[in-house]
Amino acid sequence: MDMDSASSVVLQALTQATSQDTAVLKPAEEQLRQWETQPGFYSVLLNIFNNHMLDVNVRWLAVLYFKNGIDRYWRRVAPHALSEEEKTSLRAGLITNFNEPVNQIATQIAVLIAKVARLDCPRQWPELIPILLESVKGQDGLQQHRALLTFYHVTKTLASKRLAQDRRLFQDLASGIYSFACSLWSHHTDCFLQQIYARDEAAALSSLERTLLSLKVLRKLTVHGFQEPQQNMEVMGFLNAVFERLKQFLECCRQIGSDSTCREKLEKMIILYTKVLLDFLEYHPCAFIPLIQRSLEFAVSYVFTPAGEGVTFERFIVQCMNLIKMIVKNDAYKPAKNIDDSKPESLEAHKIKTAFFTHPTLTEIGRRLVSHYFLLTEEELAMWEEDPESFAVEETGGDSWKYSLRPCTEVLFLDIFHNYSQTLTPVLLDMVQNLQVYNAVGLAAYELFDNVDFDQWFKNQLLGELQVSHHRYKLIRRRVIWLIGQWISVKFKSDLRPLLYEVILTLMQDPDLVVRIETATTLKLTVDDFEFRTEQFLPYLESIFGLLFQLLQQVTECDTKMQVLHVISCVIERVNIQIRPYVGCLVQYLPLLWKQSEEHNMLRCAILTTLIHLVQGLGAESKNLYPFLLPVIQLSTDVSQPPHVYLLEDGLELWLVTLENSPAITPELLRIFQNMSALLELSSENLRTCFQIVNAYIYLSATEFLQNYAESLCRSFCDLLKDITNEGQVQVLKVVEIALKVSPILGAHMFQPLLPAVFRGIVDGERYPVVMSTYLGIMGRVLLQNSSFFSTLLTQMASECSQEMDLLLGSVIEMWVDRMDNITQPERRKLSSLALLSLLPSDNSVIQDKFCGIINICVEALHDVMTEDPETGTFKDCMLMSHFEEPKLSDDEEPPTEQDKRKKLLALEDPVHSVSLQQFVYEKLKAQQALMGDQGFGVLMETVDTELVRQLQEFLQGL
Repeated sequence: MDMDSASSVVLQALTQATSQDTAVLKPAEEQLRQWETQPGFYSVLLNIFNNHMLDVNVRWLAVLYFKNGIDRYWRRVAPHALSEEEKTSLRAGLITNFNEPVNQIATQIAVLIAKVARLDCPRQWPELIPILLESVKGQDGLQQHRALLTFYHVTKTLASKRLAQDRRLFQDLASGIYSFACSLWSHHTDCFLQQIYARDEAAALSSLERTLLSLKVLRKLTVHGFQEPQQNMEVMGFLNAVFERLKQFLECCRQIGSDSTCREKLEKMIILYTKVLLDFLEYHPCAFIPLIQRSLEFAVSYVFTPAGEGVTFERFIVQCMNLIKMIVKNDAYKPAKNIDDSKPESLEAHKIKTAFFTHPTLTEIGRRLVSHYFLLTEEELAMWEEDPESFAVEETGGDSWKYSLRPCTEVLFLDIFHNYSQTLTPVLLDMVQNLQVYNAVGLAAYELFDNVDFDQWFKNQLLGELQVSHHRYKLIRRRVIWLIGQWISVKFKSDLRPLLYEVILTLMQDPDLVVRIETATTLKLTVDDFEFRTEQFLPYLESIFGLLFQLLQQVTECDTKMQVLHVISCVIERVNIQIRPYVGCLVQYLPLLWKQSEEHNMLRCAILTTLIHLVQGLGAESKNLYPFLLPVIQLSTDVSQPPHVYLLEDGLELWLVTLENSPAITPELLRIFQNMSALLELSSENLRTCFQIVNAYIYLSATEFLQNYAESLCRSFCDLLKDITNEGQVQVLKVVEIALKVSPILGAHMFQPLLPAVFRGIVDGERYPVVMSTYLGIMGRVLLQNSSFFSTLLTQMASECSQEMDLLLGSVIEMWVDRMDNITQPERRKLSSLALLSLLPSDNSVIQDKFCGIINICVEALHDVMTEDPETGTFKDCMLMSHFEEPKLSDDEEPPTEQDKRKKLLALEDPVHSVSLQQFVYEKLKAQQALMGDQGFGVLMETVDTELVRQLQEFLQGL
């Protein structure tokens, strides 16, 4: 690309690319995209964004294109990589001057230089750091700031590299520039403090910006630049100086007040100082030990004593609490259970903590947390009034403890209480007597198990609190019902549950939305508890479920709808079929909610979970949901649709329970299986559920299903078996086994391509026991229930192996007998004996040769399945099933699904459950005797061990 001619055309294209007119914009973007790989393009971009006379938007775009080009074309191995000559020229051009007048562009250039430094510094770009340091020392204010900004971004990028060699290089860099970075930070800090006390705010702001950047550099160097920082006096000196500087900056906050233009940046600076301490503690806990005492003194004095009044602000308090929490919780600071096994550093840290956390200190911290920080602020109360739903959602945020004051306070309270419960329990109990501090007692429920008689407290005090209906008392009502939720799984008598359900019923009608949402959460904890009894809850089910549905309709926030849906799901799951009379309205509402939640995949996941429990509760009646249910399953499990990333797992679970509870196949239900091929190709962690779905289709309608899908399923299985674990292989084979069990003729025909591998696996003596057991289960079904197909398969395999059929059959029987111990399930053991016995009567010499082994298997199986009647002394086959009985269920037992019933009916026709092994053995031996004559049969029986013969005769007595 010729530089002179190129500059004007690139400039023109960039100018057009900033246009608001898409007709102008699109062709320009396409032209720029084509130039990305042209030699010289990035040199032109460099000239354009370094020309301060050009339009800011054009220069901004030039920087962005340059920055994106580094990611794509700077590495040597990249396609269309930049030449080494051009890169050398570009590196030199990037650091010729640091005088960019526009802040946003200056930041982008600094980031751009850092990206190049990540790839090239220090080997290909050794001059970068010396030039940056020289420029930072300069007297020109703008140049100094821009160089410092670049220095920070370069340091930040190099510190983030994690390979051992890169870390060593960064440590070399840190040791070389640490002194300079410290003096730079110290100089700018002193300048700022002098200017702020002289009331020169404009100069102070400029110095503060430089102080901030130099501290950011020092943070990266301190945390990532030293392997053993405790051995470096400058590092430890800087960290100790942080406390003094923090005090000075906090005092500045007091001096300048909240209206100063400096205030926001000053607070940012204070937070950065705390981040230095927190990061150092996280990465170097042992090196931090000399700082523990000072950190605790500093944080506790500002957060829990009057020293912080007038100077602290919320984010600073959160950071101080996080500092205390990390010191209290740090595993490196805890001695081993056996004190002699403890590291010296752990003992030293523990000693410092023990000396600091005295009884008076812990008492003051505990009291201040409960009586000061747990209280709702004016802002929170106002939010409760103006937007109760947002208030309720914000109160239950996930990671908010790291950043927000209330959750952070609660986490700190829990950690301190857990570590110092002996000291704090009496303090808290005393406060309970005097103040009724519900929040603290709820958080510490597990710790206070032995110290609080919650049942008495509930009856004598809390019930009364909940009955006060005054509007202002809603704070207490909400906190009390939350408190009950915290204690429900800790200590709450079962016979008090009906009283609690009365309370929940009342509070679900409370005028205040926040109270209703909190009550719903406590209801979930109650029904989800181990002590939950359905019969106690049933009298309240209709009313409470109706109120939950009202709440679901009333709330508008996505998070709250999810929260209420989870409660509804939990209730449906626990009461199961008892929910059927009350779900009409919910069933009508869910399609509308699904439509409204098109942009909210997490809410759709909650709807799927609700549908799963709804289908389980409705059983066969769930067929009435199919017009809504089946399209939902179709969308959720279609991997060509973007939402499947969020919905797939729950969608598959819903698909499975729908099949398990389906009374009969429908064309629409059958059609959804078209999604399965792509799902099996994914081979994801959901593969097991996919196999369960396939099995459910076979149980539901084997003929229609196999005729429609067996061919594609066979192809998928053949692909899977090439690259799958042994456990996965067993899952595939179980599908084949179930198909043979449900439909022996059609199953063998449809899965014929898979059976030769099973046959070979048996003959070769598959080493993995569970796989071998499944092979024998499959072959047992074929041999026993489809003998003509077995003969065809034997002929095919003999041809493939170039072996005589009889010899091959002998190998199969021999391996079967040898590997009988691989089979652990009694059903499969009985199946094996029935299958091998089905070869009798036979005059085949190979089968007669293996007669002893067949009898051996039969006697083993008889031991498995025969039980002795103590009254008559006779034996009977305990696996026989003569008729189908509906089981009698208690209230807490789940009723059988439609699939459970199908399995029971199938078992009535299964030889394993319909043929007496004892009778079958007797008949087969009689038939063999009739074939061979008494003398020949006697000779055959002499091949069997005498002890086995004795046991066999004992089992066959009376026949």
